[in-house]
Amino acid sequence: MLLIFKSTLAATLAWFLSYDVLNTPSPAFAPFSAVLIMQVTVYRSLLQALRYLAAVTVGVSMVAGVGFMIGSDLLTFVLVAVVGLTIGRWPALGSQGSQVATGAFFAFSTYALASTDSQKITQLGQIILLVLIGCGIGVIVNLTVAPPMRYRSAEYGLHTLAAALGDLVSDMYPVLRDNEIDADHCGQWHSRAEQTGGMITQARDSFRTAEESLYYNPRLLLRRRRGGAVSFEGYGAVLEALVRALYQVSSLTRSLDQWTEQEARLDDGAFFRSYADFLESVSKITDVLAELDEDSLTEQSRRLDGLADDAQERVREVSEEAARSGLPLADPTRPYGVLVVEANRLMEEFRHTCDVLRDTC
Repeated sequence: MLLIFKSTLAATLAWFLSYDVLNTPSPAFAPFSAVLIMQVTVYRSLLQALRYLAAVTVGVSMVAGVGFMIGSDLLTFVLVAVVGLTIGRWPALGSQGSQVATGAFFAFSTYALASTDSQKITQLGQIILLVLIGCGIGVIVNLTVAPPMRYRSAEYGLHTLAAALGDLVSDMYPVLRDNEIDADHCGQWHSRAEQTGGMITQARDSFRTAEESLYYNPRLLLRRRRGGAVSFEGYGAVLEALVRALYQVSSLTRSLDQWTEQEARLDDGAFFRSYADFLESVSKITDVLAELDEDSLTEQSRRLDGLADDAQERVREVSEEAARSGLPLADPTRPYGVLVVEANRLMEEFRHTCDVLRDTC
């Protein structure tokens, strides 16, 4: 709703300036430009405004050059279309590349209808001026009217990954504790772990949006005065730690899934019970991470430190139980070695997460 309000305000101001103040013949270019560059962050608005202005300027300039050289007949329009669409593929223009041809088409229409050379030049120049007005108003409105700060976007990425990891290990540890491991359970766990790629991409996109919201944002100065967080470095480190943790859980579920049930089972019940205790401690950590909040970060960090200490003890018990039971950790056809290795790696990631959050507080 806020973006709709800001777009409406920018379009209205652009129309008023172009129609009521400047009395231009094609005032719609200004509000159209203002709405087009209104983005979810100030940085994106500024970037799109520069790209859009450049694209339209190139298109209009091309029409002026070609028109004055060879006229404004049908063959000229074909040439303008080909050149405009070709230039629009320039990567530097990004998503605004198509506006080269769009601007050129509007400019060609204006050029063809103008009766004198001076009118042609004036009206083509007005198109660029109106686009500049619209882009300028759009950027100023986005910069001054509740400029977006996407702190919740950064937290959302963490919440999503932590919840996915927590749900998976919460389903695993009761089965391991009861030693009811079978092909169906292992296959489901591995499938779920392999399907987290989309979540990871979405979480990283949310985090990048949050980072972008800091660029050129005047609210950042206010947060500095109040002593609030002014960067997402800590959240970024935690996000990547969760990504690695998901990969590690995927590795251990793959090892379980590849474990053939035809082989004789060893006396591994105690080992899997200790591993279940470790995964349960991991689920408690992910429960806190899934509710991470900037306003409660100090308290949550202390809770995570305590939970990490408990998880570290569970990892030690896993290693001791594996040694006590004489399980073949080096046998690649059995999951025990991978489970022990991934438990230690997971613990390293969560310990790193706790350290980062403690430093962020």
